[in-house]
Amino acid sequence: MTIRIVLADDHRMFREALRTTLAADPEIEIVAEAGNAAETLACLPIHQPDVLVLDIALPDRSGIEVARVALSIQPGLRIVALSGYADRMFVEEMLQAGAGAYVVKSAGADELLLAIRTALKGRIFLSPEITDGMPAPSTPGADTPPPLTVLGQRERAVLRLLAQGRRSAEIAADLGIAVATVDVHRRNIKRKLGIASIAELTRYAVREGLAKV
Repeated sequence: MTIRIVLADDHRMFREALRTTLAADPEIEIVAEAGNAAETLACLPIHQPDVLVLDIALPDRSGIEVARVALSIQPGLRIVALSGYADRMFVEEMLQAGAGAYVVKSAGADELLLAIRTALKGRIFLSPEITDGMPAPSTPGADTPPPLTVLGQRERAVLRLLAQGRRSAEIAADLGIAVATVDVHRRNIKRKLGIASIAELTRYAVREGLAKV
């Protein structure tokens, strides 16, 4: 299967290096390149890529905004965010905007390729540099979810897999438990944390350093 990719980054030398690296993989085809947000959004309906590798700091519009608009143009698109920043705020905002992966620019080619393939499977990928350095949440307040310690060991394992985009059947197979048991854990996790959506659970897992592949 050929993976069709659009590269969006305003630094031409970096983009060219990225193209050379990715194109060396026989399964990857670079179908278009863009140096700003306008070019990026214009090329999507024309080329219909599988993956958009997107710099979050484009000159005319933030990558966060571009991600939202790109997914409205092409809902099935997978977005891999590229950034020089490993700051939690950027990571959370990109995930909220619909990105499936967040890779720091200091990462190696193998990591980016893994991010692309992980995102294509509908799972979340974060550079280890991000999850290893993820700070603890600030002092809890009225709207702050409880600490991770309120969850049992099995619930944490289920939450980690949920944050990677796994479905109940996949989680059950990975953990060697019944699908019905996974669903019970999911309900208990949401109840204990006071979180209703998978997107919010994913952001919580990122903050707590659980969302590792």
